[in-house]
Amino acid sequence: MIIVQDILVSDDVVEQQFVCNLNACKGACCWEGDYGAPLETSELPILDSIYEQVKPFLSPAGIAVLESQGRFVRFERTEEWVTPLINNGPCAYMTFDTRGIAQCGIEQAWKSGRVDFQKPVSCHLYPIRVEKNEEIGFEALNYHEWDICSAACDLGKSAQVPVYQFVKDALIRKYGQDFYDELDGAAQFLKSSTSGGNNLSDE
Repeated sequence: MIIVQDILVSDDVVEQQFVCNLNACKGACCWEGDYGAPLETSELPILDSIYEQVKPFLSPAGIAVLESQGRFVRFERTEEWVTPLINNGPCAYMTFDTRGIAQCGIEQAWKSGRVDFQKPVSCHLYPIRVEKNEEIGFEALNYHEWDICSAACDLGKSAQVPVYQFVKDALIRKYGQDFYDELDGAAQFLKSSTSGGNNLSDE
């Protein structure tokens, strides 16, 4: 376990390797699972405010769900806000591109310059999951291993890209550049102290 700015970081975040292979998985993480993408409290009003700009990038089924259930719903089992699902399957914000690969309607609106919000940070951070307890000030970053991402693990190993480097932009978005630099430094130290092997840097 690594501690960076009072946040616990699982060793797997720096030791495991991962690069999304959308040609293999087709973005299955957008339609597999028991509930939608976890949302931060600060993201809830954003999803409400950008809905009309995002709507043209959504599927008819997704629009129907978002307009009947709301832009977010409460998942009682984990006591958190999440994105709604279409018939307990795909995320309501999910669409498909011409290749049959899942994509985020919010992110498509962002890429088109319609909104400033890229997508929920939990999606941006995946396969890292954030566990927190605000009452005691506990926050931890864990690597979420999922069998549907086996191709991403294989590609990550082939490219020698650690999980934390794969989600570099998301980590900087959520925690800032200083946090990422400290995490990278700790990862470099662990790598050199355990194996004296290859440098993990982006260079």
